[in-house]
Amino acid sequence: MVIDITALFCCLDDFVKVYEEWERHKLIASGRKRLRTGKLSLSEMMLIMVMFHASPFRNFKDFYIYGIGQKYREYFDDIPTYERFVALQGRLFLPLSILLHMLLGQGEKTGLYVVDSCPLKVCRNKRISRNRVFKGLAERGKSTMGWFFGFKLHVIINNNGELLAVHITPGNVDDRAPMGKMTAGLTGKLLADKGYISKKLFDELWKKGLHILVGIRKNMKNYLLPLYNKLLMRKRFIVETVFGVLKQDMGLEHSRHRSSINALVHIISCLIAYCLKTKKPKMKFKNRDMIEAYP
Repeated sequence: MVIDITALFCCLDDFVKVYEEWERHKLIASGRKRLRTGKLSLSEMMLIMVMFHASPFRNFKDFYIYGIGQKYREYFDDIPTYERFVALQGRLFLPLSILLHMLLGQGEKTGLYVVDSCPLKVCRNKRISRNRVFKGLAERGKSTMGWFFGFKLHVIINNNGELLAVHITPGNVDDRAPMGKMTAGLTGKLLADKGYISKKLFDELWKKGLHILVGIRKNMKNYLLPLYNKLLMRKRFIVETVFGVLKQDMGLEHSRHRSSINALVHIISCLIAYCLKTKKPKMKFKNRDMIEAYP
């Protein structure tokens, strides 16, 4: 992914100016005020986190030392040590969360959406009993690849590969649980896998104007579907491509976090980097009539 560092910084800096103004008027002061300014501004710290996920580096320490410390050193007046940056990383949680919420709201409501979830492992299964960082937060869950310990990332994307809604839950939460909040304001067709089979959920979404299309299990009676609905179901696997980009190319999943807040900052900054990505996986339709049929 080619990074235009100047354009990216201008975008983040404009957001930070609005955020800091809101912070001064809306948030209660902690009572402790730092007199000396830091080596990095809030905009520069957010820039570093987003750039990491857009870079070929898969280890943040290597990216900070060799990427920021050498390749992009000319763009920064001064930089703190890696240990100091990690200690300050938790301050990015609130501004990054607000920025992600704004970017999700800019996704186009095309009328064709896909919902799915993927596991986010925080440690290997052999180390579950020794994990203390995510005690009380992460839980054991089961996916198609087996048991894991961590969280679930629930997403809804449109046919252009844009993120419209995300939700992070413990690993043992049912995929259908956050659907009510995630589907707010959406109408059209929603493609899902067999984990979303529920008559109650179907009725709730139908009243909102959202038609959920799911497959059938072996012990269920078969039912007829219009041909274009069956063809649309074949396009559902685009969400797996999106998860592949997030995990393989952008380093979404990391199993060596030493802070729960920094872990959330890592996940949110990765989702922001994907939202800002210009080339995303898209559904391709050979028949133009099929595109016009689904609304």
